[in-house]
Amino acid sequence: MNTQAILEKYIENIIQIMTPYGTGTGFIIDNLIITNSHVVSGLKEVVISAKKIKRTIAKVVYDDPNYDLAFIEFDFPLPKNSLKLSLKNVEDGDTTIAIGHPYGLNYTATEGIVSRASRLQGDLEYIQIDAAINPGNSGGPLLNAEGDVTGVNTFIIQNANNLGFALPYFYVAEALEDFKKLHKKNIIKCPSCKNLIDEEDIKNDYCPECGIKLEVAKLRRKGYTPTGATKLLEEILTSLNINVTLSRRSQSSWRIDEGTARIDINYYENGIIIGDAKLCGIPSKNINDIYDYLLEENAKLTYLQFSINENSIYLSYLIVDSSLTQNEGKIALERLIKNANKFDDILITKFGALKQKRDEED
Repeated sequence: MNTQAILEKYIENIIQIMTPYGTGTGFIIDNLIITNSHVVSGLKEVVISAKKIKRTIAKVVYDDPNYDLAFIEFDFPLPKNSLKLSLKNVEDGDTTIAIGHPYGLNYTATEGIVSRASRLQGDLEYIQIDAAINPGNSGGPLLNAEGDVTGVNTFIIQNANNLGFALPYFYVAEALEDFKKLHKKNIIKCPSCKNLIDEEDIKNDYCPECGIKLEVAKLRRKGYTPTGATKLLEEILTSLNINVTLSRRSQSSWRIDEGTARIDINYYENGIIIGDAKLCGIPSKNINDIYDYLLEENAKLTYLQFSINENSIYLSYLIVDSSLTQNEGKIALERLIKNANKFDDILITKFGALKQKRDEED
């Protein structure tokens, strides 16, 4: 099969994974989502989405920092065409396809060859490939020409051209077999003694078998906790019945879809907080009428303001972190969310403004 045919056949298996620390890719094998340990960032819960999975919270049930593998459990609909691990050895020169979400560009497939079937890094073997992989590809599947999974795209050499490395399929098969034998969840594999440890048996973040400090156990125990203005922003959003875990796109960025409008809230390093609702686009007709309407409404608005950037109309709220309060922030963001959808509908239906095209999950 060619690359496009493989992508179309197996696209339902490809998962986007989001945490406060970044995004990555996963894929479905045997009713589990396979990804890298560094993608889940030591968290017990992550946000996932896919072609047939709306943005939702899923649990990390296995974390292995040594192999850089993690398994995520979620009650997802079974894909029409399931991926399976390869049963044959990878050879130098084999055609290879990497699928993932680099830089948020969903379902990107890149083709290349196996530059070296076995490249030793530390005490682990990796498949070296020249297919382009970038941040966001981590945890995604590496496929052969038949569409079988030969590895998990894991890391690249920085500042080098197309030097990517994938954890081979046989490590994944071994980890899956060992995990399923336990019939338990919340398992951490000790990077020192290599034992699979039930999280309930870990005391003070030390491995009960060899005594080494388990950094991933500490991270899972602590979880993610926002601080400062970020914490206040999330408290405000929570008070508006918004699930901050689902809306969070990073430690300082949140996205809310309300009707036809999309609201992005960003907290910048200079202390500026901007809530932007990117509304409809300016049409080729009735432009003066739209301008008059926006100016009239701007005179009536408090906390919010209309603006135009290129062809798009924005409804925005701006404040510095030192001025943000629970009460004022709640009033402003509630108005932004409510009015964004209202004004978007008015501009589209009354003035013929252009409805924004959106990627399904960008």
